[in-house]
Amino acid sequence: MGNEMKKCVVIGSVLPKDGQAYWALEQEDDYVICADGGLDTALRYGVKPDLFIGDFDSLEGEVPENLETVRLQVEKNDTDLMAAVREGMKRGYRDFLLLGVMGGERCDQSYASFCVLQYLTHQGCRASIEGDNCRIFLLSGGRLVLSGQKGRTVSVFPFGGSGCEVSYEGLKYPLTKYVLSSDSPLGVSNVVLEDKAEITVHNGDALIIVLFS
Repeated sequence: MGNEMKKCVVIGSVLPKDGQAYWALEQEDDYVICADGGLDTALRYGVKPDLFIGDFDSLEGEVPENLETVRLQVEKNDTDLMAAVREGMKRGYRDFLLLGVMGGERCDQSYASFCVLQYLTHQGCRASIEGDNCRIFLLSGGRLVLSGQKGRTVSVFPFGGSGCEVSYEGLKYPLTKYVLSSDSPLGVSNVVLEDKAEITVHNGDALIIVLFS
């Protein structure tokens, strides 16, 4: 099995409210990259990292001996998270889960994480962000199937452009080739009604947020 078939988990520096997502990692198959302060979180929850990358500006602890390390310059164009996913792609990974990259005190960093999600999608990778109470996807055309999510709240917004054309099936408020625009939050707070629901993006990029609670 090549790396393109395995998952690359990138852990950022935002502390979670609980460690549920970290305990659930399938360590035997996942390749774990810690981006700077994400190493503190990984070690706290017993996650064994495969690679550390960062400029050491948010790391509080020590880098374990024998852990492969890529040291970045403090002044650089990429965020630590972007550098980490680029490194993962260089190593052949095409399926990414981003943890510890949402919330905290920096709303600008959260937005930058959406940009990383868009970058991965445009590179043909599978990618999602998992936060404390949500999972976030970005579709650049194509379809997202939501299985076993009945009752959950789903919001869809255009990203990186003025609008996106979408269709919904199995949601409380269905749409058929409707253009969501960036000047109206029409896509907020829909609800999954069926055991299997689908969101199709016909044109543009759509940010899809599934709330767990």
